[in-house]
Amino acid sequence: MASTADLKKGICIDLNNELWQVVDFQHVKPGKGNAFVRTKLKNLKSGKVVENTFQSGHKIDTARVERRKFQFLYSDETGYHFMNNDDFEQVSLDKAMINNTELLKEAQDVEILFHAETEMPLICELPVNVTLEVTYAEPGVKGDTATNVTKQATLETGTKINVPLFVNVGDKVKVDTETNQYVERVK
Repeated sequence: MASTADLKKGICIDLNNELWQVVDFQHVKPGKGNAFVRTKLKNLKSGKVVENTFQSGHKIDTARVERRKFQFLYSDETGYHFMNNDDFEQVSLDKAMINNTELLKEAQDVEILFHAETEMPLICELPVNVTLEVTYAEPGVKGDTATNVTKQATLETGTKINVPLFVNVGDKVKVDTETNQYVERVK
């Protein structure tokens, strides 16, 4: 048992006999009345995100989850396949259980959350940033760099993102996995 004071991003809770992950939370103390905690919760089975409000000090059942490092192997019609590098155990997940499949490439390390009591995989999380190679990008126009102009580029996974004009084919770029946006060029 925990209280609303123990809430933080990424913690898993058991609410109405379902497992939820806290995506975002905000502690609110209005001028009148009691304080409360406004949360965004993601259902670990369906992937649906809902907002929920708890009174300050409310008791919450936390779910015991384990984070394990896996490596992405391949995807096919049955799902996405991952391997644990320690014991070579393989796990197959549905697309709905992975937070951003467009940025997933072979041999990439990810973390998979498992429910501690049932040993059931819950969700797959990519690292905060991934480094991918640009496979196609229009050449930049010389002299058009005075403003923050971007162009569309295709990455090695087939994902299209906006990048600055100086990024060319063959460059490696760092991409934020939460927003699918360009972060920086990698040397």
